[in-house]
Amino acid sequence: MKVLVAVKRVVDFNVKVRVKADGSGVDIANAKMAMNPFDEIAVEEAVRLKEAGLASEVVAVSCGGPACQETLRTAMAIGADRAILVESEAELQPLAVAKLLAAVAALEQPRLIVLGKQAIDDDCNQTGQMLAALLAWPQATFASKLALEAGRALVTREVDGGLESLALPLPAVVTTDLRLNEPRYVTLPNIMKAKKKALDTMTPADLGVDVAPRLHTLKVAEPAQRPSGVRVADVQTLVAKLKNEAKVIA
Repeated sequence: MKVLVAVKRVVDFNVKVRVKADGSGVDIANAKMAMNPFDEIAVEEAVRLKEAGLASEVVAVSCGGPACQETLRTAMAIGADRAILVESEAELQPLAVAKLLAAVAALEQPRLIVLGKQAIDDDCNQTGQMLAALLAWPQATFASKLALEAGRALVTREVDGGLESLALPLPAVVTTDLRLNEPRYVTLPNIMKAKKKALDTMTPADLGVDVAPRLHTLKVAEPAQRPSGVRVADVQTLVAKLKNEAKVIA
């Protein structure tokens, strides 16, 4: 069984991003980039399925500029067998990425597609759901546990009321949550091995997909700074401030 894993190159979660002076977007010049943490969990889960003998091949896919090759090499260092880069310098929005992944899936014919529930740069949480709709495959989002059994994917997902268990016929799309696993540390020998693994490159035109943006950003602004806290002498003063200044109580 082949597993397809989608990964995205994003600004490292430890980096404090800054808005461009003209408000057109976020300044990522010279910023440290890394694999989206949720996608890293997806790669780890796919590799574990292969190590357990439940998957025969793990293929990592990324959509973006040439720099995404570094992210794909990281995925192969974790344990993916090979990688595919759909190279495009256009602004790739969730629907465009979902269409590209659907086209790649049509070529690769995987039985399972695993990807992070959302990317930490735009927090859209849309690509997995759109991909499942385009493929007409069953889906399970926010997976905290995944198992394969008798042609089905058994998924435990986190919901507001607790946990929900689903059984999906394969092929299926699964998006990963934080508690699914803890990704392994990438060792230097595996990084060197990843350099020898196959990495194929194609373009949206090769796949027959139009990736023109459908949404346009008008302006990006940093959130307003929170005012500093103040100390009050007693409860009566606190209640008065909450009532008269903050106006959060009547």
